[in-house]
Amino acid sequence: MKPTDEQTAAADAFHAGHHLALQAGAGTGKTTTLALLAHTTKRRGRYLAYNRAIAQDATARFPRNVQCKTAHALAYAAVGHRYTRRLNAPRRPAWQTGQALGITKTIRIGDRDVSQRALSNTVLRTVTRFCHTADEKITHHHVPPLRGLEDNALHRELAAHIVPFASKAWNDLQNPDDGCVRFDHDHYLKIWALTQPRIDADFLLLDEAQDTNPVVEQIFLAQRGHAQLVMVGDSAQAIYHWRGAKDVMSGFDGTQLALSKSFRFGPHLAEEANRWLHLADAPIRLTGTETVPTELGPLSRPDAVLCRTNVGAMAHVMGLMAAGFSVALVGGGDSLRALALAARDLKEGRRTTHPELLLFPSWGELQDYAAHDPAGRDLQPLVDLVDTHGTNAILTAVTHLAVEQHAQVTVSTAHRAKGREWPCVKIADDFTPPQDTEQQNGMGQTAPGPIDDGEARLAYVAVTRTRIHLDLGGLSWIDHPAASWPAPPQAKTAHT
Repeated sequence: MKPTDEQTAAADAFHAGHHLALQAGAGTGKTTTLALLAHTTKRRGRYLAYNRAIAQDATARFPRNVQCKTAHALAYAAVGHRYTRRLNAPRRPAWQTGQALGITKTIRIGDRDVSQRALSNTVLRTVTRFCHTADEKITHHHVPPLRGLEDNALHRELAAHIVPFASKAWNDLQNPDDGCVRFDHDHYLKIWALTQPRIDADFLLLDEAQDTNPVVEQIFLAQRGHAQLVMVGDSAQAIYHWRGAKDVMSGFDGTQLALSKSFRFGPHLAEEANRWLHLADAPIRLTGTETVPTELGPLSRPDAVLCRTNVGAMAHVMGLMAAGFSVALVGGGDSLRALALAARDLKEGRRTTHPELLLFPSWGELQDYAAHDPAGRDLQPLVDLVDTHGTNAILTAVTHLAVEQHAQVTVSTAHRAKGREWPCVKIADDFTPPQDTEQQNGMGQTAPGPIDDGEARLAYVAVTRTRIHLDLGGLSWIDHPAASWPAPPQAKTAHT
């Protein structure tokens, strides 16, 4: 295909040797552009992919002078292979690992009993969070918050118990031959990062840069002294902050260029996307392809339904199954099965080790927490789903999920839909508008509240997954009232 003017500008900057950040909107050909750059040089390059499937696809598209790998693959070749024996170790319950580390009893924090099992689970999650950072040692801010212990003072008290055991677990993981903590791929990536590695290449290409976690960012940026750095991504699709990802695009010290022409959809959908890009205070606006006549309006038979939450996705799966459709769920039903099993344990009077629910001794206490504690309101949809359908019905629905190739409808969360596209898409009704705020005129009137920029980014991802037809559905509140929705106060371009 003939390069666009924007792709040509990127190629010129690349040939000039500039470090380069390409803001590339939905459907604008991110990887295609990187391949274009790679095909114009004989220098040795490395393409860093977000996951193995992307790396394998890129290998077929890039010239031989560019090796396409994940950061984990590079780390394995450097140090990870020394830990092969531990990588193949059998799984063991977290409480057994905790016991081996010396965690033997329940502790009391505030009005909550934190069991040995809960402490063990939290220690292992602390190590995982540490491995996603650029930090050199484990500290209190790596300890994950626990439901019911959201208060800062309570969390500090919890962290004082957790950090020594997490540090002990990390020391255990340094032994390549034996240890009590199960070794996984993020562990050798972190071990490699701490060696301050040098990647042997003349240039590095980082794809999906807005989802880079700090440990990979640290490795990538450290190559600046000897290699040309090129990153491509979409800051407006930075939706994984909650799991440690970091948008490194906007603060990158280099030439900033954009890819704004979407080949996925037409001008009408580009206008809809731009509305959410404005609300997210994003650094890019899109134009659609005139020959792609994407429509907006109601759909009776979408190819995909996109939901805000996992629980919302499960509710739609069950509704569609009840209506006689074969349904696929992107990512499968493992996370929902785990939640349903945890709910069943609580309803039957047993504690659960699920990280979201492990501090609750009973289903009644979880119901009360979700209904009355502001920190627990996001659990109310789960409570409603379980109370309405029962755990057995949820588990049965999960077992009857179809594979996507044979399904009549695919259901996905917006997070899992990222990087995907379908012909006809409907937005589910669990995307709720922000709460109204009282106007400052003393008359008790209300006005639309500001839309959180994170929610605006998620909506942008959702509405740009279609090629032919979009039913705005649960996001149609953006059209009402007629007055413009205000952007978030003090919104920033870089959401880090």
